[in-house]
Amino acid sequence: MKRTKTSVKYFEIIIGIIFIVAATLFGYFFMENGGMGIEESPYLSSANNNLESQDQNQTQFNDNENVLKVHFVDVGQGDSEIVELNGHYMLIDAGPNSSEGSLLEYINKLGIKKFDYVIGTHAHEDHIGGMDKIVKNYDIDKFLFPKQTATTKTFESFVTELNKKNLKLYAPSVGETFEFGDAKFTVFAPNSLEYDSANNYSIVIKLEYKNNSVLFTGDAEKLSENEMLENKSINLKSDVIKIGHHGSSTSSSLKFLNEVNPKYAVISLGKDNDYGHPHKSTILRLKSLNIPVYRTDEVSTIVMESDGNNIKFDKEKCSYNYPSSSKEWFFWN
Repeated sequence: MKRTKTSVKYFEIIIGIIFIVAATLFGYFFMENGGMGIEESPYLSSANNNLESQDQNQTQFNDNENVLKVHFVDVGQGDSEIVELNGHYMLIDAGPNSSEGSLLEYINKLGIKKFDYVIGTHAHEDHIGGMDKIVKNYDIDKFLFPKQTATTKTFESFVTELNKKNLKLYAPSVGETFEFGDAKFTVFAPNSLEYDSANNYSIVIKLEYKNNSVLFTGDAEKLSENEMLENKSINLKSDVIKIGHHGSSTSSSLKFLNEVNPKYAVISLGKDNDYGHPHKSTILRLKSLNIPVYRTDEVSTIVMESDGNNIKFDKEKCSYNYPSSSKEWFFWN
């Protein structure tokens, strides 16, 4: 059948109208969905927040007295952090017995004679191994410790030194806030009185200095993390997180990391340790969220500095490597 010139013209007009309408609808849909017709997964929100890399090591702080410093001390397979600001000092954990000598040497190099606060997150040897020497050699204004005991020689030695100085342990409550120079810290855990795992007794605190914050998690496992997530009075959002339990798969759930939404993560652990830390699942979660990682097993002691608005580290970012013997746990847990 032969088409007339008029019918061909009408046909071209109709096709043009359909094309214009389709293009308009597509453009509207594209803009309404942030450039993609796909809803963003909540598990990727933290990754997107970290896509813009910061050249933080180039930041210069002129007023050293008003700079918050956090020393993630290399104590091997254990935890120990020293916080300093305005001439005030706080110690969080004291590593294992095997590192007590190097820890005291590091503290003495900083010229510390007294701690405003000492926090023993929980009673495991890799966190309180050096606490007996800390109590013996330094003045301590306030000692925070959970309602937890142990029958180990390490714990007994710790208690013996406490008794010699008549120093009492104080078990803080969740939500309790303490002043630390121009900064403050708030207790987020433990949220229960009894746990099957000793790790879940860990005292978790959020340290805030002006517009910056650091979350110290001890060895808190996913049970404790979930309790913090369920406590609506807690604001977990922090710039830096000290990864729980040395990068073990028992801690740092994806939901918890998303809620904290950190710009940086620090893992305290020993090189070639017997536990396979950091575990593959933890490292893959951090990598998927594009969170830069700093590790004591790779670069030894790490010092973080903050002027209240900017954060920098004295070491370069570390790898997302994990031991081939690392335990396999479901990634999305």
